[in-house]
Amino acid sequence: MEKWRLPLAAALYAALLAACGGGGGGNTSAVTGPSTTTPPIMQEPGMPTLTGNTATDGYNWINYRRAQLGLSTLTRNSRIDAAAQGHSDYQRLNRVITHEQTQGQPGFTGVTFTNRLAAAGYSSNGAASLSGEVISATTSGSGFYQAEELITAIYHRFVIFEPVFREIGTGAATISGSYTYFTADFAVVGSLSGLGRGRIAVYPADQQANVPRNFFSDSESPDPVPNQNEVGYPISVHADAGNGKVAVQSFTVTPRGGAALATRLLSIDAGTSMTATAAAIVPLAPLQAATTYDVSFSGTVAGTAVTRNWSFTTK
Repeated sequence: MEKWRLPLAAALYAALLAACGGGGGGNTSAVTGPSTTTPPIMQEPGMPTLTGNTATDGYNWINYRRAQLGLSTLTRNSRIDAAAQGHSDYQRLNRVITHEQTQGQPGFTGVTFTNRLAAAGYSSNGAASLSGEVISATTSGSGFYQAEELITAIYHRFVIFEPVFREIGTGAATISGSYTYFTADFAVVGSLSGLGRGRIAVYPADQQANVPRNFFSDSESPDPVPNQNEVGYPISVHADAGNGKVAVQSFTVTPRGGAALATRLLSIDAGTSMTATAAAIVPLAPLQAATTYDVSFSGTVAGTAVTRNWSFTTK
């Protein structure tokens, strides 16, 4: 049985998160420039009420999606909020999309997000800990939209759906008529318990409806599907950090009554991901509209055999 141990203080770094947010919508990438329209979020059962505050709405949407997977909802922490808000302000002041700040630049609060958490007074005090950060910049000021785009961007999703996280802080800053910079910082101190050893959560969740059909891979960095932009919506499995590697034996998605789709596997063993405790498949073509898809996963988590079969339906 393989054992994966975390140091006393561990972080999910930018290489895992990607350097610029966005995905799914096609008009949100900071690479391609501002757009004039924002695709609406469809009404879904139990979804939170929009407040109009980007940071708050992003926080609420992340918890809404985590609950769909059966993950713990995250408690908003004012010190983590301060770190996240400071980083969004830094990006706005310097017109950059980055996980690292440069000392001496306007709004500097710390080079890395772990530095910024410490500067805001958030500390592990020597206990076991894990932290992570995701960022996006889009022309939409909607926190729901910002968070949903980050969940679509698969390397960002690996962080957002980390089961052991317990606290979160969010911040947003807007350039009038241009980008809104959104930052979400995640943390846990002490017990790194989530789903439990040998268990996984899946996304899209079982029986989830209105699942997007596509993802624009070029809008995420690093690009999860090199040399191809529009692909199908990513499908993922998530296990607890520190509880062992997710090893994939078989991972397929099939339109009901049809043949399994061609996909790209993102996993530590395939050399296509730096996250050991999550894995995903990305269909190489957009999914069909109003279609039920059946997903099958088999593999191991920390050496324990895991098999899951579930389904979802597209918009």
